Amino acid sequence: MGSPSESGEDVALRPVTPSDWPMLLNWLHEPAVKRWWGNPSAAEAEVRIVLETPSAIGRIIEVSGKPVGYAHAIDAVYWGENLPDVLPPWTWDVDLFIGEAAFRGRNIGGAGLDQLAAEVFGSTLAMALSVFVSVRNEAAVRAYERAGFQWVTVWEDPIGGPEWLMLRQRPS
Repeated sequence: MGSPSESGEDVALRPVTPSDWPMLLNWLHEPAVKRWWGNPSAAEAEVRIVLETPSAIGRIIEVSGKPVGYAHAIDAVYWGENLPDVLPPWTWDVDLFIGEAAFRGRNIGGAGLDQLAAEVFGSTLAMALSVFVSVRNEAAVRAYERAGFQWVTVWEDPIGGPEWLMLRQRPS
């Protein structure tokens, strides 16, 4: 079940399958993905943690049935104790990328985020969604704002440097 993006494209999420690994690994080596997700080996480890955690959600973003990106959500406690104090309890962390260059800049990610948020809020007790976005990635910050996320603080990631912590609250 999909939903249209702002440009009218049918965007849907589906579970990641083992046959998606070659495609995911390819995307993680794309320069635009590497720029914000970092070292492909570390990014692969993050994706594996999500996919091996039974309560986490890993999804392939599709447009009209074509895989174009990846999204995930995981209880933020899985990322360890070195998180900002302002992160509310029961927060799930989300992240995504569009791996296919032709589909970037079309708000495909925003449509995927809305579906991921609906899935998390509909199937967990999450009170909020969080995302950490590099302060240098203005396009991503604006996309998350359009998807209902609000700026909270700047957090100094030990590897990635300064990042905006942005939250989307559970709908009432």
